[in-house]
Amino acid sequence: MTHDEASGGRTGTASARARAALDALEHLLAGMGTALLALLAALWLALTTVACLAGVGLLLLPSALHATRAVADRERTRLSRWGPQLISPPDPPPGPRAALSDRAVRREIRWVCAHALFGLLLGLIGATLPLSAAHDITFPLYWRFLPESEATAALGWWTVRDWPGALAVTLSGVLIVAAIMFCAPALARLQAWPGRRLLAPDPGTDLVLRVAELTATRAAALDAHATELRRVERALHDGTQNRIVAVTVLLGAARRALTRNPGEADAVLERAQEAAEQALAELRAVVRSILPPVLADRSLPDALTALAADCPVPCGIDTDVPGRCPASVEATAYFVVAEALSNIAKHSGAREAGVVVRRLDDRLYVEIHDDGHGGADERNGSGLTGIRHRTEAHDGTLELASPPGGPTTLKVTLPCGS
Repeated sequence: MTHDEASGGRTGTASARARAALDALEHLLAGMGTALLALLAALWLALTTVACLAGVGLLLLPSALHATRAVADRERTRLSRWGPQLISPPDPPPGPRAALSDRAVRREIRWVCAHALFGLLLGLIGATLPLSAAHDITFPLYWRFLPESEATAALGWWTVRDWPGALAVTLSGVLIVAAIMFCAPALARLQAWPGRRLLAPDPGTDLVLRVAELTATRAAALDAHATELRRVERALHDGTQNRIVAVTVLLGAARRALTRNPGEADAVLERAQEAAEQALAELRAVVRSILPPVLADRSLPDALTALAADCPVPCGIDTDVPGRCPASVEATAYFVVAEALSNIAKHSGAREAGVVVRRLDDRLYVEIHDDGHGGADERNGSGLTGIRHRTEAHDGTLELASPPGGPTTLKVTLPCGS
């Protein structure tokens, strides 16, 4: 190995260690936030325990357990962002005695007590060390302006009276930085350890929840499939079938007119041709709504661009989808955008809309937004329920933000394979 390679390797190692230390400090500070909440929950549990001696604690117990579950769920969310996902257990059984006998509840109480003490302590250490390092490293810049009693290092080891002492304080700041780089990741892991151990679900819980989720997903897929079949049947019955019946009636009238008045037969045949052309156009529209040819022949961005061009509301398209996704995923994304733009045109009163589509790793992200008056609700029959069913049928997620007054943003995430 050459000298340059060795130097580059050391630089890369130091950079990676610095990034790990910064991440660890972020974890420690976030853990301190949940530790403060855990401290409040622990105090509420302690008050409830004392109140039980007076005979009124059972009235406070449900709120105390609810607070404990809420704080534990926030910690699960925090830990899931920086490691394996922690799934919240089912709701505790009703009744104080049954709730306290629940294994998950007892483990959450133990975690609240542990995290309120050790998590808060480690979080304070994580918050104090960077401040101490900044204080000591910059100490030579201002130590002469301090009163003699305050001219000390962050940890107050000695009083500084000359420049060598000030430089020694700076050296102590460098040592604190080194301690942060080497010790902060271990402190973050130590802070997270009680949550990883006590807030994780029991063995088999993941499987049970996943089976329940897949059962709901299958039901949503069947509902979405049935809804789509009903939509196609209505479109064919109410539109195309009626047009074809009209063509048949007009052709019969033309045959009878040929024997009586050939001139009238020509007009009837013209009407029959128009009805046939309308039936063909409606049939093509139904086919495009099932799977548009541009989606099958070209790509999802091209199909969405065509949708935006047909939307009555001016709509911008921003797509970044390298490669092709599975056909079912592209069809679902197309359906989501088509239904959302239809809702915008009918209900939002928007002046403009936008569609953003991104593929990151094995996920397809679709966002539709508009500047309308907001207030969209799945319960008002605006098609959002159908969007949710189609999304959940692919094990995807849907988020809707539509406050009164707008704007409205619909976000859909679909797994699309690697």
